[in-house]
Amino acid sequence: MRCLSAEETATCLPWNALVDELHRVLQAMRDGRVVAPLRQQLELSRGGVLLTMPAADDDFAVVKLVTVHPHNETLGMPRVQGEVVVMRAESGERLMWLDGQVVTARRTAALSLLAAQALASPQAQRGPLLIVGAGTQAEAHLFAFADAYKDMHIFIFGRNLARAQALAARAAAQGIAAQAVDDLQAVLPECGMVITATNSTSPVLPDAVREDAFIAAIGAFTPSMAELPPSLVRRARLVVDTLDGARHEAGDLIQAEVDWTRVEALAAAVLGPPHSGVTVFKSVGCALWDLAAARAALRCGKVE
Repeated sequence: MRCLSAEETATCLPWNALVDELHRVLQAMRDGRVVAPLRQQLELSRGGVLLTMPAADDDFAVVKLVTVHPHNETLGMPRVQGEVVVMRAESGERLMWLDGQVVTARRTAALSLLAAQALASPQAQRGPLLIVGAGTQAEAHLFAFADAYKDMHIFIFGRNLARAQALAARAAAQGIAAQAVDDLQAVLPECGMVITATNSTSPVLPDAVREDAFIAAIGAFTPSMAELPPSLVRRARLVVDTLDGARHEAGDLIQAEVDWTRVEALAAAVLGPPHSGVTVFKSVGCALWDLAAARAALRCGKVE
């Protein structure tokens, strides 16, 4: 079994390859050729949590193990740790070990990019892009969208302005037009696309977006978390990465008490035309996206 470091994992997951594999997995979902149960959660000591996320198709199976320990920062250890194990479905032969944090960051950003390209109107895709948050997911989304939209201006807003400025500086060093801002409402009305990537339990985005805005809300992943105000959720077209996962975990939608009959799954929504009004793409994560990342890494490593 080949074990990849964080850097090697990132190298094997270029954005275009990830988007291509995600497209293939969405097609396989429509055809019923992939399976992934809801993630399981086990409470650990000192407030820790162990998450297990398996998925498989006819060729490969993956399982992602993630632990979250809020107290680890006081120990000088990462709060979130994880790995993805990739194996052959027919034999169980272990093929590859991937860094779980890198896989999660990159496949989540690539899925948001796929959703934007499929669902956002052409006008919205011209930007600018606003990213709310300055952590790992914000950074992954910045570089994913900058890779696809070469000349787009990117605003970064975070509760910690210094972190937002540091992220903007890292982007600028790679030739990306990124700018940290300290006034969210001053730039929000001009932005065609918005990414919210926080762990907030209360809305971080006011209901003052452009009437054609595309919003990817990817930070909240429990019923008690929400990044978007209910009024915005209720008036937008709603698309989720998976319906089962969203019903259990999408706090933005659950707290807004949405009518679930009007919520669309991404696998079906990508087949339709872009929407001219406000579109919210809500992602809570699914092991199928890890399977897509594993397939991209296997192709990179020329494992068939």
